[in-house]
Amino acid sequence: MDMNFDLNRFIQQKVTRRTKSLLADDFARYDTELRLRLENKRVLVIGGAGSIGSHYIKALLRFNIASLCVVDINENGLTELVRDLRSAEGYHIPTDFITYPISFGDRVFEKLFRTKGPFDIVANFAAHKHVRSEKDVFSIEAMIENNLLRARGLLDLLMEKPPQHFFCVSTDKAANPVNIMGASKKLMEELIMAYADALPVKTARFANVAFSNGSLPLGFLERLNKRQPWSCPLGIRRFFVSPLESGELCLMASIMGQSGDIVYPKLDEARDMIPFDQVAIDLLHALGMEADPCSSEEEAREKCHAMEGSSAAPKKWPVYFFTSDTSGEKTFEEFFVPGETLDTTTFVNLGVIKNAPRRKRAEIDTLFSALRSVFEKPQVNKADIVEILKDYLPSFSHIETGKSLDQKM
Repeated sequence: MDMNFDLNRFIQQKVTRRTKSLLADDFARYDTELRLRLENKRVLVIGGAGSIGSHYIKALLRFNIASLCVVDINENGLTELVRDLRSAEGYHIPTDFITYPISFGDRVFEKLFRTKGPFDIVANFAAHKHVRSEKDVFSIEAMIENNLLRARGLLDLLMEKPPQHFFCVSTDKAANPVNIMGASKKLMEELIMAYADALPVKTARFANVAFSNGSLPLGFLERLNKRQPWSCPLGIRRFFVSPLESGELCLMASIMGQSGDIVYPKLDEARDMIPFDQVAIDLLHALGMEADPCSSEEEAREKCHAMEGSSAAPKKWPVYFFTSDTSGEKTFEEFFVPGETLDTTTFVNLGVIKNAPRRKRAEIDTLFSALRSVFEKPQVNKADIVEILKDYLPSFSHIETGKSLDQKM
C-alpha cells in the first residue's frame, strides 16, 4: 500500500465526514469534571487490545491516572498496544502499568482482581462482535458464554470490591435485534441493568468503528496488501465513528454517565449513514484506482490472478459487488426504539437512553439456566436457541437464510 496514504484523513473526509472528533464539544464541556473523576484513579480495562478498548485507553491516558491494568486474550495485541503507547507522544502512562494475556473468565483473573484491586474504574470490551458468530451451535454457545455467562461472573466478582464506574460495551445491533449477536448484547444490557442498584453500570450502543480489527473496510486494505480481490455487499448502510471517537465515546459514557445509562451517538440517518459499497469505491479512488466490478467471486479471483507478475501499478481493482443474503444481516442501523426514554440535553453529541429495563437477577438466572440446559443436550440446533431468546426478548426478530459470512469470500 502507498506509504503516503493517510488512513485517518480518509476516514475524516470520506467515512465519518467530520474534520474534528464527534466528542470534541463534550470533552470541552466536561473537561474539569472529567479531570476530577479520573485524577489518580486505578483502572482495569478488559479486552484492551482490541480496536475500541485500545482507543479507550488512549483517551484515558490523556488524563493523569494512578495505575492501569489491561487484560486481553490477544497476547500479540497487548504487545502492540504497549509499543504503540510508548512510541507516541501525549500519553500520561502511569508508572504502575501492566498487561496480562489472560481471559477474564479464567480463575487466574479472579486472583489478579483480588490482588491488584480494588479498582476505581473497570471497563469491559471483551465480546464477540460479529454477526458471523452465529454460524452454528458451537459458535453460538461460545458467543453466549463470552457475552453473557462470563459477564455475569465478572459482575459478581465486582460486587466484592465495587468500582466507582463500571462500563460494558454494547452495540447498535441490540436495538430491535435480528441476529443472535445483537440479541446477546441486548441481554447483556439487561444483565448489567439487573446490577444497577448495587453497581454504577453504564453501557453504549454505537456505530461501526471505521477500519477496526476484523471490519470489512480494514479487510479491503488487507486484501490489497495480499493482492487479493475485494468482496462488498450492496445497499448495506452503516453509521461510522472513527477509532478515536469510539474510545472517547466509551470514556465519556463510563465516567460521566449515570448508573443505568445507555449512551449512543447523535448521528443523522440522511447525512451519516454510509453504504459499504461507497466506502469501497472512495477508498480505491483515494489509492489511485477505480473498481473493476465482477459478477462472481470466481471472476474476481481470476482477474486478480491475471495481474500477478506485472510491475505496473494497477489502475483498476477487481471487486465482487453482491446483494447480501446472510443470516442476521440488517440493511440499516438504529440506536433506540419506540418506548425508550431519551435524554438529548446532557451531552452535546451523545444521547442517553434512561429507562432501560431492570429485571430481577432471578429472571436472568432463569434464562441462563434455560440456555445451559439446551447447550447440554446431545442434539441441539440454532432454532432451539433462537426460540429461547425470543421467549425472553419479544423484540427479537431473527433473520434466518441458512447462509453464513464464512461461506463468502
